[in-house]
Amino acid sequence: MSELPSTSAGSGVAADWSRERRTAWWQPGRALIGTIRAYQRAAERGGLLGVVGKKWAAVRHAWWSAVTGCDIPLNARIGGGLAMPHANGVVIHPKAVVGVNALIQHQVTIGMKRHDDARLPILGDGVDIGAGAKVLGAITIGDGASIGANAVVVRDVPAGAVAVGIPARVIGQRGDASAAVAVDGAREGVSGAA
Repeated sequence: MSELPSTSAGSGVAADWSRERRTAWWQPGRALIGTIRAYQRAAERGGLLGVVGKKWAAVRHAWWSAVTGCDIPLNARIGGGLAMPHANGVVIHPKAVVGVNALIQHQVTIGMKRHDDARLPILGDGVDIGAGAKVLGAITIGDGASIGANAVVVRDVPAGAVAVGIPARVIGQRGDASAAVAVDGAREGVSGAA
């Protein structure tokens, strides 16, 4: 595993490492990501110190994985600046790729659509994934895209797009008033049906 760059090769976006830095002891999501970073640094270091570092990182990773209920492997391909404000139940396949400065909410799954999938999702830089969303199969989520809560994404999402629903469909561009109106309309339809 090569050292993760501070910027994304595709867009040149710099990783905001402060999003991963622990500012208090009890920040399980940041602690879990920290163990993954420590393991990957130790693997790069090699030698006796690398072996000891990997083992210590693996022990801490097991602890924080149990605390959070997350399944994010030590060899995950995650760009810098990952934010998981409520790290609970997040599953990331080891062959999936997550770009820099991604935001992943709780209960998100990023993985295979079928057991025999050869390729897995590739998430661009600055992607926001809402709570409970599933990103499945050989798809690409473009830079700056937003995936709504509980969406099931099985097709590519272009850069800057907002995708919602089951199966997810693009409803507009991020920051676009029409996307906000569509989301608000969906909320009103749900609340009005009660």
